[in-house]
Amino acid sequence: MKKIRFHDIRHTHASLMLFLGEHPKIVSERLGHSSIEMTMNTYSHVTFDMQKESSERFEKAFQQTN
Repeated sequence: MKKIRFHDIRHTHASLMLFLGEHPKIVSERLGHSSIEMTMNTYSHVTFDMQKESSERFEKAFQQTN
């Protein structure tokens, strides 16, 4: 069985929270980061997909209004 470090669990928790749409400020506070920027810089790999999905939702909504 692979050894799992506390840091791995913490990273998974934060990544899942962001992926599920939790506000980054909440995630930052839970992790005890000094700033939201630190959280977003660390977990930007998660937010890239969120940005793409957000753009697609916006485009769909925009098309429905025209």
